[in-house]
Amino acid sequence: MGLLDGRKALIFGVANDHSIGWGIARALRAHGATVGFSSVESLIEKRVKPLAARLDSDFVEPCDVQDDAQIERVFQLWRQRHGQLDILVHALAFARREDLEGAFLDTSREGFALALDVSAYSLVALARHALPIMAPGASILTLSYYGSEKVVANYNVMGVAKAALEASVRYLAADLGPRGVRVNAISAGPVRTLAASGIAGFKDLYGRFRDISPLRRNITLDDVGGAAVYLVSDLGGAVTGEVLHVDAGFNILGVSAQGADARP
Repeated sequence: MGLLDGRKALIFGVANDHSIGWGIARALRAHGATVGFSSVESLIEKRVKPLAARLDSDFVEPCDVQDDAQIERVFQLWRQRHGQLDILVHALAFARREDLEGAFLDTSREGFALALDVSAYSLVALARHALPIMAPGASILTLSYYGSEKVVANYNVMGVAKAALEASVRYLAADLGPRGVRVNAISAGPVRTLAASGIAGFKDLYGRFRDISPLRRNITLDDVGGAAVYLVSDLGGAVTGEVLHVDAGFNILGVSAQGADARP
């Protein structure tokens, strides 16, 4: 038996087969969950539907998470086709490219509001609209990054948005815990995704990460998918309001002896 047999999961934010959300979807499906997808309309036909077909998914719907009416429509359709929802995955974020370069000081008011709305408030909106169909013992999962805790070059306003996202996880966990719904986040190490490609200097960061992290390796989609299965399954049944680092230990470092290798 799979850890998620009989569970129903809806994943927001898959863009292509390099997306962390896709890695999570694969892992949930491998452990027995039924999965559905929602993403921006422009990606649905060419990218998301072919991926959904690989997981035998019959639910692929467009959604602009800045529009409450579109969010409500997606959950209404889910209720009609699948009834309850056991797992909600929020795997989306956005900031203007110009706000991910140069000085954080130069972030525009409009760019700041956009990044916080799409990357953080959308979790609150999705949770609110999903709650009426969420089953007892259901779980909500989102994705963060170390730039929420420490300054990361060129992460800028996205770091602030991820900090807001992590705070939202804690507040939502407190709100929804009495209803039997858990809320957690995974803070993944750098992964080559479409979103990461918009961060200046990401290629160099990705290469150096392998040399610095305690486990001396990069992070894979399977790493994040495995952690997601733990958090949304009964294995993580007493875990809520947490940010789980899946980053080969990078977050524990203070001053690193770059290039040193202490392995026997």
